[in-house]
Amino acid sequence: MSSRLQDKVVLVTGSCTGIGKAIAQRCVAEGARVVIHGLEKDLGEALVAELGKDRAVLHIEDLTAEGSSERLVQLAVSTFGKLDAVVNNAAMVSASNIHTTDLAFFRRMLEVNTLAPFSLIKAALPELRKVRGAVLNIGSVNAWSGEPNLFPYSVSKGALMTLTRNLGDTLMREDGVRVNQINPGWVLTENEAQRKREHGLADDWYTQVPKVYAPAGRILWPAEIAAAVVYWLADESGPISGQVVDLEQHPFIGRNPPKDATTIPTPAK
Repeated sequence: MSSRLQDKVVLVTGSCTGIGKAIAQRCVAEGARVVIHGLEKDLGEALVAELGKDRAVLHIEDLTAEGSSERLVQLAVSTFGKLDAVVNNAAMVSASNIHTTDLAFFRRMLEVNTLAPFSLIKAALPELRKVRGAVLNIGSVNAWSGEPNLFPYSVSKGALMTLTRNLGDTLMREDGVRVNQINPGWVLTENEAQRKREHGLADDWYTQVPKVYAPAGRILWPAEIAAAVVYWLADESGPISGQVVDLEQHPFIGRNPPKDATTIPTPAK
């Protein structure tokens, strides 16, 4: 068995499903112990059973609840004795544009996607400082601009990107803690499949994605994102901090799709 994360303790938010679940599975495969977090208790319990109760522990709670960050950190320390890394993966993904977005919705999006990661980093910092640990924020390629109907989501991920760069510098200098970010492109998660079904697409829609959106003929798998995560959590990434890396199969900025490109529902993490 590989051991790139041997004996590390990793907290992964939003890890009952999708990308977060794949990250937790890969971390354990690489020798880590993990704190699973999410809102789906049954799915979380199934994942803990799969990974083993000696390798995983579950916490079900809305990240915006008062004190949730502190409770997650305490669970990691009380269960496994330390905390080496935090993966801020949990996110609210919901389509809306300037016309359908009100302030309450926008605030909720920022609370979940930007302020909750900040809160967790702050709560975890005393533990991460002890081990010169790492933070990896999971953003989105939509952070660079985003589609019109992903307006608040895109803004929240753009703010997360600035948070990563700012703290990646500050915390490395002051605490020896690295903060980096990956921006996944279009990933075939359970939630993404469900959203596309709700948009009226057939169950096998992902086999017919136009090549302008997926040059490889398919979109990304959660396991492929998880594979990239390991590098940023492992000691092999050394002192690298404050970096944002896009994980997509085409250049996202400056790309010029053909004018006759087929339009399909907007991709989102």
